[in-house]
Amino acid sequence: MSTSSSRFWARSRTNARFTAVAASALVVLLGAISWFVWSSPDSPVRKAADTIAQAVDPLAAQNVVLKKQLTAAKGTIGSQQGRLTSAKQAASAAAAAHAAQIAALHQQLAAARGQVSALQAQQQGGTAASPHTASGGATANHVGSSGSGARTASAITAPDRATLLHPDKRYFGMYTDQAPFNWATFDATSKKIGVSPDLVGYFSGWDENFRASAVTRAWQQGRLPLMTWESRPISAGNNSNSAPDYSLPKIIGGGFDAYLHQYAKAIVATGLPLAIRLDHEMNGTWYPWSELNGSNQPINGNSVGDYVTMWRHVHDIFQQEGANDLVIWLWAPNIVNNLEPATHATQQFLAGYYPGDDYVDWVGLSGYLRPPWRAGNDFTFGYTFDRSLAQLRTLTTKPILLAEVGASETDGHKPTWVKSFFDGFADPKNADIIGFSWFSLAITSYVGGERSTNDWRIDSRADSLAAFATGIVRPEDDFTLIPSG
Repeated sequence: MSTSSSRFWARSRTNARFTAVAASALVVLLGAISWFVWSSPDSPVRKAADTIAQAVDPLAAQNVVLKKQLTAAKGTIGSQQGRLTSAKQAASAAAAAHAAQIAALHQQLAAARGQVSALQAQQQGGTAASPHTASGGATANHVGSSGSGARTASAITAPDRATLLHPDKRYFGMYTDQAPFNWATFDATSKKIGVSPDLVGYFSGWDENFRASAVTRAWQQGRLPLMTWESRPISAGNNSNSAPDYSLPKIIGGGFDAYLHQYAKAIVATGLPLAIRLDHEMNGTWYPWSELNGSNQPINGNSVGDYVTMWRHVHDIFQQEGANDLVIWLWAPNIVNNLEPATHATQQFLAGYYPGDDYVDWVGLSGYLRPPWRAGNDFTFGYTFDRSLAQLRTLTTKPILLAEVGASETDGHKPTWVKSFFDGFADPKNADIIGFSWFSLAITSYVGGERSTNDWRIDSRADSLAAFATGIVRPEDDFTLIPSG
């Protein structure tokens, strides 16, 4: 193979030199041709290169222009963002100022209503004196500071808060249709009983401003107003425990702080005391301020512990505004007898809802004689209240008010229960019970998801009325007795 290659490529030195010269000449010739082609104006290669250059150069120029435009746009956007931030800040400041103006106007309105009520009372020739009025209380036709440091409305007499907290005699209270805004049913029932209550109960929702006229009208009659204050709209029905706009986390988070501050200021403007039963029957499952339903699932977005936090939050706001010098805070769960599941009827479960003695003035109960009848129900005070009273007394030594009570006419047990009800007050172990407020209405409600109508009225039947009228005047029960006129 190597011998054959030598022959092919260079058989002699002469041939090798000739080959090298020829190759060099060929390279020179090709270079000259390439130069001519690239240099010639008519060269297709030159034309193609020029075309590419013409296409690229404008793009480069446009790129520079676009970069300048982008830089200018960024500057404009930054300037606009700065102006928008300033506008937002100005709008927030204006909104805050507007809210403050509204709050001030509400406070002026509440004060004006109190003054109007006072003038009306003065024109009517005075007011009835409260049986609990003490020398340290507010006096008629007096404007100034009472023992609590609060302002007292002219021409309206009210005892001081300390006297109300620890009364000499027991309270007899009643809820009726429209009282204290209209006394017609209240007075008619009182006449049938023979004596008149010294406490009047009513309900209010969190979509309402403080109704000063309820307090002034109550004290014009010498009665302590007991407001059940529900954190939901006043028109809400009892067939649902959902009110997401009024959940406990929203209240705790400050969603109602402006409302609560103004509410407290309006109470201070009246200068008159009242009891507030805030979000009652919380240990049940039928209201949106409860924490757990019958399956131990959250109610209305609430969590365990939220109720206590909510209560303290509201109380603290009232403290800041000075309203706690006038308010008696009443914490009132439902009786535990028929609560489901059974874990909800335990001492531990109830204790989880108690805000603490520093935040509560009275404790109470809602308790009814109502069907269906459970095994062991002997239609007595003891069956209805004893177990729940024992749990309250384990929690605290605060005075006890049976804040909402009543009896159904179903199956005819009401007169027997009413008699036993008053027997319960004569029992020495119940000396810490400072009174009750009777729910004297016929109403449709939901019990365990079942709709039922019960006649809770004191005068629902002649025999029920007679049992009540006999019991309320027993001297051993020591109730405040005001002639019904």
